[in-house]
Amino acid sequence: MAENNTPNNTNASDEIDLGQLFQLIGKGFNSIFRGLLRVFLYLKKNALILVGLIVLGGAIGFGLNRIVDKKLKIEVIVKPQLESKNYLYDVINEIQANLKAKDTVFFSAMGVHLTNFDGLEITINPVDENRVSSESEMKYLELLQSFENTESIADIVRAELQNKSSFNHRITFYFNDTKVGQQLAKGVMEYINTNEYFDGLITVYRENATSRIEENKQLLQQVDEIITNYAKKIAKNDGVKGNDRIVLDNQETVNITGLFDLKNSLIKDIESKKLELTERTDPIKIINFGKPQEVIKTFFGKNIILIPLILIGLFFLGSFLKFLNKKAYNIQE
Repeated sequence: MAENNTPNNTNASDEIDLGQLFQLIGKGFNSIFRGLLRVFLYLKKNALILVGLIVLGGAIGFGLNRIVDKKLKIEVIVKPQLESKNYLYDVINEIQANLKAKDTVFFSAMGVHLTNFDGLEITINPVDENRVSSESEMKYLELLQSFENTESIADIVRAELQNKSSFNHRITFYFNDTKVGQQLAKGVMEYINTNEYFDGLITVYRENATSRIEENKQLLQQVDEIITNYAKKIAKNDGVKGNDRIVLDNQETVNITGLFDLKNSLIKDIESKKLELTERTDPIKIINFGKPQEVIKTFFGKNIILIPLILIGLFFLGSFLKFLNKKAYNIQE
């Protein structure tokens, strides 16, 4: 008989446990519902006050937007040349420090006459660029590995590092007066590009590039003459040995395929040097000199939104402190 009663007792205890569990869940939902109901009643009770605060805050924010001058900015995209990136950042920090110090002598020396420094600011940041994918980077590393310990790898790594570290930068000028801002931006960019050391390097680089172009043109002319003679010899079927080698008069055999490769390399070198002459005109190359534009504020940075939120927050804070004070008073009693 005892054995037959054991399963019945187990089932009864299980039913009791499930019943208690459902009761706890029901109480939990009731507590949540009562909490939401209290919040609703609180908002309903103070609806007029909240609406009034929103309207008042919106009116104050609108008035402030009318009274406060709009902040403007000019963005200049630049590219440092000849490893002048650190120099660029140092100069920008120097100019910003003098703006904070309101040093009129410093700016007068660069031709910018300022009487009011309110709202003037200058910043610099790298321009975000699309980075190469991991797959491309792996292919590049495999290419470098094929050179092993040759001298070519040092030149490739150096060129790649310079390319990675000399991307474009954005210089931003903040101001309130358009005329003052344009004058400041123009004067600062002229001041940045008047460095004797980098000006000297630019001059040397341009002279070397010009000389290299002239020498390559002379070599290219000589190669063209050799190729022309080769074409004439083919037409006469004279002096040809094999498929890609020729013998000039009283001279050694010349590889015609190598001549065409040399011609192509000379043309590419001339093109790259012309591009270098175009790019390397100043220590800091100006890619784009922007026009004055209004600074767009974020959603929560606008007065017409921010001030109503502040007023509502203060109201909720005051209500919470009032509630705590009431509870503390009840405890004391």
